[in-house]
Amino acid sequence: MNEQIRSILAQETTKTSKIRQLYLLGVPRAEIARMVTNGNYGFVVNALRRMNECGDGPNIHPSTAALDYAFNRKFGIEIEAYNCSRERLARELKEAGIEVTVEGYNHTTRPHWKLVTDSSLSGNDTFELVSPILVGETGLRELEKVCWVLDLCDVKVNESCGLHVHIDATGFNMETWRNLALSYKHLEPVIDRFMPASRRDNRYCRGLGHVSDEMIRSARTVDELKGRTGDRYHKVNLEAYSRHKTVEFRQHSGTTNFTKMRNWVLFLHKLVTFATREHVPAATTLSDIPFLDSEQKLYYKLRTKKLSACTSICIFWRTAAGLPPPALPSLYASCVRAAGLTAGAPTGSTW
Repeated sequence: MNEQIRSILAQETTKTSKIRQLYLLGVPRAEIARMVTNGNYGFVVNALRRMNECGDGPNIHPSTAALDYAFNRKFGIEIEAYNCSRERLARELKEAGIEVTVEGYNHTTRPHWKLVTDSSLSGNDTFELVSPILVGETGLRELEKVCWVLDLCDVKVNESCGLHVHIDATGFNMETWRNLALSYKHLEPVIDRFMPASRRDNRYCRGLGHVSDEMIRSARTVDELKGRTGDRYHKVNLEAYSRHKTVEFRQHSGTTNFTKMRNWVLFLHKLVTFATREHVPAATTLSDIPFLDSEQKLYYKLRTKKLSACTSICIFWRTAAGLPPPALPSLYASCVRAAGLTAGAPTGSTW
């Protein structure tokens, strides 16, 4: 097949013709986009659709139709935080109409929210707030109410806290599992940039860089794939499937901000939906992620810039310790430039 692909790519013909030939050869659309259109996935989809409409296409089967990203999927969420006793938080949640119980640490899915202990967290009055099974937009609206209560109770997060999201994996076939693992692995550098440094590779959410694409592609069962990607303390936790029939995503930092939660849940929903058909190619940039709309791309572009700035300022303060004052403006300016910003360094007595 590789020789046929090279032959098609070498032809002096239109991109549309190459797209048609590669598709008939069985090459996934995302790979076609990478080879022919420099990652422009939309161009490939539109070219195949136009050919089909004109009767000149490859008789495109239903799986090539646009994917339906309407959010009606089951999901769950675990919010790690501190600074409010579980008893008080339970009381406020109940007053807001949220059914919740206070329990010891456990992994049992309840039909209501539960407040449990978590020994990995630091801070006063630590807790983990675990949702029942939520569904689609209705579930997101309930989550938003929970966030209102977290704000009321002045709940806080720190670097020890994470936000874990479970996505329903019932009905996944092995192709979907392989596509999902490949897609997250290929997008990991992009995702890392819109996550705080503390969530890029810590002991509770390790990356997938240790497993090769070939190891993922050759896995024949979920257990085999799980054995290759690692234990539950990875960014993508496949062990959750045997216990909950879900896939757990552990990378997001702790937060009580509903906008962050909503965007991450929808990102994962779309990632999983895309994986039912194919995987995201290696070296895909944020602007070329095929399942994100323009609004989500902008959101994560701005998150990336903000976190880059925060990282650079942190580097500045850590490096600045002990330096003589005359050296500080130059160091600050270099950190700002590294973050892709244009603000000048403070001068004079500001230091």
